[in-house]
Amino acid sequence: MSSSSFLLIAFIVYNLAFLSFVVAVLGKHWNPDNMEGHAKKWGKIGLILSIVGFAGHAAFFFTRWAEAGHIPTSNMFEFMTFLGMMISLAFIIVYLLYKAPALGIFAMPVSIIIIAYASVFPKEVQPLIPALQSYWLKIHVTTAATGEAFFAVGFAAGLMYLLRTVNFKSKERQHRKEQFGVEVTIFFLVMIVAFVVSIFGFNASGYHAKFATYTTTVDANNVEQKTQQNVDYVLPPIVKPHQAEIIQMQPFLGMTEPLFEAPSWITGANGGRKLNTVIWSVIGGLILYGLLRLIIRKPLGALVGPLLQGIDPEDIDEISYRAIAIGYPIFTLGALVFAMIWAAEAWGRFWGWDPKEVWALITWLYYAAYLHFRLSRGWQGKKSAWLSVIGFMVVMFTLIGVNLVIAGLHSYSGT
Repeated sequence: MSSSSFLLIAFIVYNLAFLSFVVAVLGKHWNPDNMEGHAKKWGKIGLILSIVGFAGHAAFFFTRWAEAGHIPTSNMFEFMTFLGMMISLAFIIVYLLYKAPALGIFAMPVSIIIIAYASVFPKEVQPLIPALQSYWLKIHVTTAATGEAFFAVGFAAGLMYLLRTVNFKSKERQHRKEQFGVEVTIFFLVMIVAFVVSIFGFNASGYHAKFATYTTTVDANNVEQKTQQNVDYVLPPIVKPHQAEIIQMQPFLGMTEPLFEAPSWITGANGGRKLNTVIWSVIGGLILYGLLRLIIRKPLGALVGPLLQGIDPEDIDEISYRAIAIGYPIFTLGALVFAMIWAAEAWGRFWGWDPKEVWALITWLYYAAYLHFRLSRGWQGKKSAWLSVIGFMVVMFTLIGVNLVIAGLHSYSGT
């Protein structure tokens, strides 16, 4: 069986696990005489399915490793699928500690969305570039992703806490701010889902566009050489690369050429395509969110929040904190200590202010501040939940925004 088959099996089982946790939490109202027994039964089924899904995901990981001849964490597809696997593992560990089925309703979708997002990137097995041919790839990337996985579980519990405690019926200014913050967080998740749906939709339709960019260099004899590089688009090009020529472009909604050109400060042949991806993500998110609001006729948070009544918010708060407390030292080792050692070996310096390095440091400092405020200042409840939610937004920008938008020494991981 190929590695892709194992990944598909894991993805399906994860979705079944999510549905089991939904039944565990919401279905208990169908059986009011034995609510606790119902939640325990379906929570156990969800846990078993989560473990089975993780086993299939691990089979994908090691089968892909055998196919590639190196650990499969060297590009965005491989890293994001590995991150999804570690989020599932982190959830299983936290669930075994706290036995909270409601956590599965929020943590499992994070893993599912991450895997779906990974699937939009090229899946072909690629040889390692020289910069990645080191045993530190195994150590640095796996530990950093494991720490981020626990941050993801902390985010899921933090979002649960906010949905459970924010008053969605109040019109007071403070409550409206909280409602808006929760809705922005949900929109962020909807935007990722919309992006994945857009990619698969245009791929299925066979849409394609291609541009040519040219780079001029001067050799040792002062002779100018012009190099052409082709840039392929899967999404319709709202924006084309800077000073690029159209080679091929299928019409889309009457649009026969890009609406505008990427500004000159967006460097690199793929800079325009990355900007186009960001624009489409926002457009897709707005459309999908608008449709959902049109259907349910209320904010999404106001729909989900009442479903969590009966869950102890203090338990959720504790789960969020413990998940982050577990993930922080692991992330410290992987994203900073091991990364700096590898940087010294590869580039001859521990620190170089590369965008990925800077944002890894920002992430580390952010969660250090979270733990400080939590332990020293007594920031619990909503304050702690907001910090956990915003923190994972910082993590996702470090993983996605930096890789796909900002050029740097780590840009190879965005291919």
